[in-house]
Amino acid sequence: MIRWRQGRVERIRREWPGSVELEVVLDGGSETVRALAYPALVGRPEPGDAVLLNTTALALGLGTGGYALVVAVPDRLPPDPSGPGHLVKARYTPLQATVLGVDEQDSPHHETLRDADSLEGMPVIVADLHSALPPILAGLLAARPGTRVVYVMLDGGALPAWFSMAVGRLRAAGALAATVTVGQAFGGDVEAVTVHTGLLAARLVLEAEVAVLAQGPGNLGTGTRWGFSGVSAGEAINAAAVLSGRPVASLRVSEGDARERHVGVSHHSLTAYGRVALARAQVVVPELPGEFGERVRGQAETLAERHELVHVPVDGLADELRAAERDWGVRLSTMGRGLEEDPAYFLAAAAAGRHAASLL
Repeated sequence: MIRWRQGRVERIRREWPGSVELEVVLDGGSETVRALAYPALVGRPEPGDAVLLNTTALALGLGTGGYALVVAVPDRLPPDPSGPGHLVKARYTPLQATVLGVDEQDSPHHETLRDADSLEGMPVIVADLHSALPPILAGLLAARPGTRVVYVMLDGGALPAWFSMAVGRLRAAGALAATVTVGQAFGGDVEAVTVHTGLLAARLVLEAEVAVLAQGPGNLGTGTRWGFSGVSAGEAINAAAVLSGRPVASLRVSEGDARERHVGVSHHSLTAYGRVALARAQVVVPELPGEFGERVRGQAETLAERHELVHVPVDGLADELRAAERDWGVRLSTMGRGLEEDPAYFLAAAAAGRHAASLL
């Protein structure tokens, strides 16, 4: 189940908040690999350190997770953690970690959240892929600069929030106020047990005006209707609604995907919002031009019985997306495609952000 290797750190390639990317020479000296370490879990590896690696993702050829992962720096173990915290995440795995939950009894916010039951009408933008986060923020902040936005990260993709280089850069640029990691995900500014307490913490603890909710980087898909980790977007709509939030559904739209089931509105969006989401949401339909735009509108119409369709113009959004890439230092990318290869994907997400701004 796990491919184990040992190696020695050759050099540090780069780093971002919570992560260090390394060049590691495997024992025997015949192969050099890219490796990723999370210092909060294993300590900070330095050149010359021996490291124990999990190379499973490399063997599978995963695009998003194509790293060897540092499991331990055996000759220089980190000190024992100190401080409060009783939430265990990545439970019963060899790397289970204890964190302080915003909702647990030792938290200074426990009293705030103990009987909390309302998001007070806060817009909650839901998307099924992590790559939607930057364009959603671009559309939202272009329409309403200075809006305080908190990202609530689900555990369907990467579990460590530190894996996301985009989150670190969005924070540094001031586009994102904070991250809440929920379920088995960890590494956010705030840790929560469930999507519900994560949303409540975003609003009542982190003072979010808008929450964006999506799984972390990477996702699991099987080419089947139900076997996709992003189906949880439908459950997120339900959570936002039951807590008196205003759910806004961002459609996954593509003109560049080679797979027919993802052309136009992805079948995953139609399943998550059309079958899983039982609560009513505002589904943002981007006003894209031409025959492709007609196709998107026709596919989205199948959701009209359950949800309110909101048609949002996309004029000017391409320029805002390019400006966001430049100013925030975040490359827009989904499934290896950028803005020029698949503009419809990013325009659809940005339109959801533009609409959420109009609700404030």
